[in-house]
Amino acid sequence: MNQQPTPTELNPLDAHFMRQANRWALTARERGNRPFGAVVVSSSGEVLIEAYCNTTETGDSTGHAETNAVRQPSPKVSREVLADSTLYSSAEPCVMCAGAIFWAGIGRVIFGIDAVRLRVFRGEVAEQKDAELSCRDVFDASPRAIECIGPVMLDECSAPHMGYWKK
Repeated sequence: MNQQPTPTELNPLDAHFMRQANRWALTARERGNRPFGAVVVSSSGEVLIEAYCNTTETGDSTGHAETNAVRQPSPKVSREVLADSTLYSSAEPCVMCAGAIFWAGIGRVIFGIDAVRLRVFRGEVAEQKDAELSCRDVFDASPRAIECIGPVMLDECSAPHMGYWKK
């Protein structure tokens, strides 16, 4: 997992929603949280939920953007709708978030900056280290297909991380 994956090009609609997820990453940073955002969109293009990382605000170490996103629609959105939905994440989901995406039943994930590039931003500070397991490894272990696209829009999705991790 040390090799940087090649970026993927997005169609205009996917790029639009990825920018929306990235705006939530900027919101998270502005609020004093780690810079991550996520948006869940139905197959008809309806935004079901938007979320950002709120771990600093709440003290909840599981308050990652993706887990916050999948917690919110579950009671009000059917599993069938989620199965046909896309979760856009400003960065590659961690192992915990990939598991939450699996359990929520979301069928498609598109992420911005990949974990390898994110580790470069984060450096080697002990409390910033993550489990070096790709979300694809988690999705590949799923009994159902979860389409995974990323990294995408690297320049834009890297911007919220510029200068953040060196504080």
